[in-house]
Amino acid sequence: MMKAHVYVTLKPSVLDPQGQTIQNALRKIGFAGVSAVRQGKYFELSLKDGLPADAARTEVERIAREVLTNPVIEEFSYRIEE
Repeated sequence: MMKAHVYVTLKPSVLDPQGQTIQNALRKIGFAGVSAVRQGKYFELSLKDGLPADAARTEVERIAREVLTNPVIEEFSYRIEE
């Protein structure tokens, strides 16, 4: 069975208050080596057996673009594994 791993993150130009809060917390508990944190979302999609690779890519991209992200403030990347 193929799986698609979709990562949704805020665009670099969008402020990330949750990421900043996490970074501050890490610094306070001693993780001084972290210079920035950006939070995001992760989705794992199980794809039907026998779906051709090009059809899988097309479907995953459409799902990510139309359903999983807000294109004004978010971007996505993905990988498909067999």
